[in-house]
Amino acid sequence: MNTNKIPVTILTGFLGSGKTTLLNRILSENHGKKIAVIENEFGEVGVDNELVIGADEEIFEMNNGCICCTVRGDLIRILTRLTKRKDKLDMILIETTGMANPAPVAQTFWVDDDLKQQFSLDAIITMVDAKHVQLHINDSAECKEQIAFADIVVLNKVDLVSTDEAQQIQGLVRNMNAMCEIYPTVNAEIELAKILNIQAFNLDKKIELNPKFAEEEFPFEAIVEYQLKKGTYMLWLEEGPDPSIDVLILQSTDLEKQKQAATIAFSEDHHCIKDGQAIIQNKLLQLEISDISQSFSFECEEGSYLFFTQHGPSEFNMQLKEDKLLIQPVEIVEIEHTHSHDDEVTSVGIETEQALNLEKFNLWLGMLLQTKGQDIFRCKGILNIQNKPERIVFQGVHMLFDAKPERNWKPNEKKRNQLIFIGRNLDKNNLIKGFNNCLVNA
Repeated sequence: MNTNKIPVTILTGFLGSGKTTLLNRILSENHGKKIAVIENEFGEVGVDNELVIGADEEIFEMNNGCICCTVRGDLIRILTRLTKRKDKLDMILIETTGMANPAPVAQTFWVDDDLKQQFSLDAIITMVDAKHVQLHINDSAECKEQIAFADIVVLNKVDLVSTDEAQQIQGLVRNMNAMCEIYPTVNAEIELAKILNIQAFNLDKKIELNPKFAEEEFPFEAIVEYQLKKGTYMLWLEEGPDPSIDVLILQSTDLEKQKQAATIAFSEDHHCIKDGQAIIQNKLLQLEISDISQSFSFECEEGSYLFFTQHGPSEFNMQLKEDKLLIQPVEIVEIEHTHSHDDEVTSVGIETEQALNLEKFNLWLGMLLQTKGQDIFRCKGILNIQNKPERIVFQGVHMLFDAKPERNWKPNEKKRNQLIFIGRNLDKNNLIKGFNNCLVNA
């Protein structure tokens, strides 16, 4: 075993289970270790990095939502950057969004040869909310996957349930994962020696329990290979399920390496291309399909080319032509996605620098959670309260809510409100309107 490898801990768990609380406990412990934190958020407004102790120093944020799809490219890029540091890290913590399946995150550490030499996956820790887990366990694939793939389950908030309920939930967890260690906690209080540097991750056992654990996930649905002569071609697309399709074209040298390159490219911003415009190689392109049929020119040298497509090419009747001659692909590789997401779960982000009236905000949020709390899985953020020198941190899970001063605003720091609501059937306009009514002078 290479003892010089940097150990990596994946911290996962459904929305509001206490991941950030445990993360802060780890970072505030007097262990003298140099730790880098990689955060993944669900939603367009990132607030988790504001809730992590020491976030100004060693935190890397990804907020594309699904760490197991497009964000995995970000993860590879960040880890690669960390390998080039002069000062050696003692460990890395990856806190995933509450809507993530941890398996594709773990895959990053054995599918990339370079990263495999630098990092070792120490453990997958799953936080389980004893109070609310049964609201999600039956209808959330992510909640089940997080428990099933855990090496350690931290059963948090046991003080909010009875002893019989806590034992019942432990039994539920044990039925889903017979191999994991289970630690009941209050406020994520646990001895760090039980969860860090424990070398608990065992790939062979994971695959034995669930063969799909090792099936690599990609952010594209198909790879179309063409063998082309030097010349100019036209890529034809018809209307499909979406008004556009993301496409990446790479000259083929090594399919496996190009898959990795494509995974990273799909995490980057795309370039919009309209009807009649030229396709650029090695760039993630968003091809807009605003009419029944659109065409895009493609000029290339002789060689083998791979077209990585966001959707299956048949969904847009994708065809490559030279003049009017249809070019047949050498091969079409369909990518099977083994995970799925609850599309009904969405997020609403709110940001403003205007100060809040605390009384109005408490009344509004209390009424909101009382009436809509079943559908609001998670709410969290920082608040700028009128005449208060401190930042106020607030956290909510369903109908439970807590807010407390964290620290004074720094002299050069913009005072602001930064909130995120995550749940089902969220009414964005009503949430923003209700919040704005709580602002001073509203």
